[in-house]
Amino acid sequence: MKAPISWLRDLVTLPADTDTARLADQFTKVGLTVEHIEQTGSPVTGPLVVGRVLSLVEEPQKNGKTIRYCRVDVGAELNDDATDEFPASRGIVCGADNFAVGDLVVVALPGSVLPGDFSIAARKTYGHVSDGMICAEDELGLGEDHSGIMVLASDTADPGTDAIDLLWSADEVLDIDVTPDLSYCLSLRGLAREAAIANGVSYEDRYRAHLPEPVDGGHPVVLDSDRCSAFVALTIQGIDPTAASPSWMVDRLRASGVRSISLPVDVTNYVMLESGQPLHAYDAAKLSGPIVVRLARDGEKLRTLDGQDRDLDADDLLITDDSGPIGLAGVMGGETTEVSDATTAIVLEAASFAPASVSRTFRRHGLPSEASKRFERGVDPQLGYAAAKRAAKLLIASGGGEVTAETVVGSAPATRHISLRSGLVSAVLGTKVEQDEITRLLRAAAIPVTVLGDSLTVDAPSWRGDLVDPYDVVEEIGRHIGYDRIGLRLPVPPVTRGLDPLIRNRRAALRAVAALGFTEVLSLPFAATDELDQLGVPETDPRRSLVRLANPLSETHAYLRTSLLPGLFAAVARNTSRSMGDLALFEQGRVYFDRGDAVAPRPSVAHRPSEDDLAAIEAALPGQPETIAAVVTGNWRPAGWWGPAVPADWTHVVAFAERAAAAVGARLDRRNASVAPWHPGRGAELSLGGVVLGHAGELHPAVVKAFRLPEHACAVELNLELVLKLATDGGRIGTLSAFPLAKEDVALIVDADVAASDVQAALTEGAGDLLESISLFDVYTGDQAGEGKKSLAFALRFRGDTTLTDADAAAARQNAVAVAVERFGAVQRA
Repeated sequence: MKAPISWLRDLVTLPADTDTARLADQFTKVGLTVEHIEQTGSPVTGPLVVGRVLSLVEEPQKNGKTIRYCRVDVGAELNDDATDEFPASRGIVCGADNFAVGDLVVVALPGSVLPGDFSIAARKTYGHVSDGMICAEDELGLGEDHSGIMVLASDTADPGTDAIDLLWSADEVLDIDVTPDLSYCLSLRGLAREAAIANGVSYEDRYRAHLPEPVDGGHPVVLDSDRCSAFVALTIQGIDPTAASPSWMVDRLRASGVRSISLPVDVTNYVMLESGQPLHAYDAAKLSGPIVVRLARDGEKLRTLDGQDRDLDADDLLITDDSGPIGLAGVMGGETTEVSDATTAIVLEAASFAPASVSRTFRRHGLPSEASKRFERGVDPQLGYAAAKRAAKLLIASGGGEVTAETVVGSAPATRHISLRSGLVSAVLGTKVEQDEITRLLRAAAIPVTVLGDSLTVDAPSWRGDLVDPYDVVEEIGRHIGYDRIGLRLPVPPVTRGLDPLIRNRRAALRAVAALGFTEVLSLPFAATDELDQLGVPETDPRRSLVRLANPLSETHAYLRTSLLPGLFAAVARNTSRSMGDLALFEQGRVYFDRGDAVAPRPSVAHRPSEDDLAAIEAALPGQPETIAAVVTGNWRPAGWWGPAVPADWTHVVAFAERAAAAVGARLDRRNASVAPWHPGRGAELSLGGVVLGHAGELHPAVVKAFRLPEHACAVELNLELVLKLATDGGRIGTLSAFPLAKEDVALIVDADVAASDVQAALTEGAGDLLESISLFDVYTGDQAGEGKKSLAFALRFRGDTTLTDADAAAARQNAVAVAVERFGAVQRA
């Protein structure tokens, strides 16, 4: 929000010692951060003067163009010497034809520099020496009009007058970052009130009139949607379509970053900036039937004022007449009812629209505007009538005409009453604030307050939509007493028993994989359907249950991820493109799965949501398990004096998963599985207690090619949330036994398609409680095993609460073998 200081001082009488820097500091202290202070003035340097055209000669050229050679009086001190043909003046060549002899014009003399670093010098052109330039509006940076040169009123000034002082008014402008909760400060009205409070002066609000009772005397208006609570329409007839906007208004608009267009448009923009109420002017002659505010229908279109044809959505709130849509409510008007140079009667709209509706509409159509910026944050619902009357007064003052009819439809919401104890302010802010100071500050902010003992009842003004509960009132007091009054005091932490076990286990798992040699990376949680296609994920896979974002940063990644792998693959591709091929990267984060069409309730902020509301909100959220994934490429250990390079392979990603699980006291089971994006026969399913937790192995060549990864890249993805839930002892060291370990090895011949993990599980089951550990140390396929067979050798380690004899260990081993024989027809090798 840009606030010219001269405009602010016109609205509130500030103390004489309040300069711009002090005012900027005062605004910043109450949460209205002043980004910087701008100086307005002329972009032209050098001599720019008023000139009077003494003569002109039209000279057709061979190229079909007609130029005018003019003699211009630019003041006695600046004119050339007089000649027999011309009095004292300067000769200037001009291509425009919208001026005549005797007109006052703006002349840039040699030595001046116009916007765009355009230097003016005397030069010979079209057979004459042009000793300066007669300027158009856009050439001076005053607007965009290049249809002709600027012609000043005949009594503006004498020739030779400095045109810079005439055309530009110097001012200082505050560029303020207005936060969404202080929406009323998107207006000079709101800023003037804040300035008055900060300086302890009174403020006379010229927009204090409230919305009157409904009036049905003007252009008919029908509200066919509850998204519009009130609509004011003033009919103004007899306007002079040629009337220009007053210079003071143009100057203020320009200083506020708004260009001048025409009197009706300038007036509506001016009142919007001053009051905060967006307005729109319709050409009354172009309206057909009553104005109807309703939702869009299927197939409807609208050409907005920017010349774009827009396909309307059923959620769009429209302004319509008998011809169809004539505007997007609160966003932008339509071309068909636009005011023009021939407009002599207008219907002036000042309405109140639902903020959420306007916000969705302008984002859907990519059509932000000054009006939508204010409506989406909340506009004073009582303001429409006063703003429309102010605009009508300004319009009639410059363009003539009169208000011939008024229509007021709808009403403003009832006043909100907020009750609180005065002691709450001190308790929350952490500094003593007396009740008298509380009431003084609230009343200075035009917030009515009733006092009964230490109880306060605050009536939230219509323009303070941010005041909803007692804590909002506390914040309001805190803003104005100054946060610098709140002392520095560190909170005293409660006595606890340390970190939550879940947090401790998560940290242990992450430390373990980092210690293994993996580097953590972070990627954005957004996904594209193309990535799932590249992963080879089938249509029935749960990873296809994508959650679509309502407002994605990029339409190419419009969903939340269901896998961490694409983000890791992108990191690998980025690194390998920079010749960094030996990589071991991991990421820990959440993935998101759509759980259906459940709609979350929107409980009021006036009180805590009920348990049912919280349960319904939780049920409507997508599934979002915490996941960990890693990828390795190139060499795990480079070649050197210590020996040849060790390539990164599937063992490293399996070790990643097992190390993470072991850190929290879990031991993963693995078995061969064919799951995208892993290579069939080179991927493992990782489980714990029969629950599948993830997969690891070498990636499919098609996936490697699609994501531009190095050959034989390997990856793992694990549901860390399930690992933490199923963990038993959190990785704590158990009791050390004083009894010796008994070692037994066993080799079993089984069918080649029997998984080693299944055989290991059978041996574990049969060995009983004496088994401390079991590991596969050899796999043999060959003539001695037999065709279609393989030999699996396991190392079994037994320990008891007494010293085991050889017979004890042998019996436990044979019990283990018996289960494998029964389950898989295993044959024990000698």
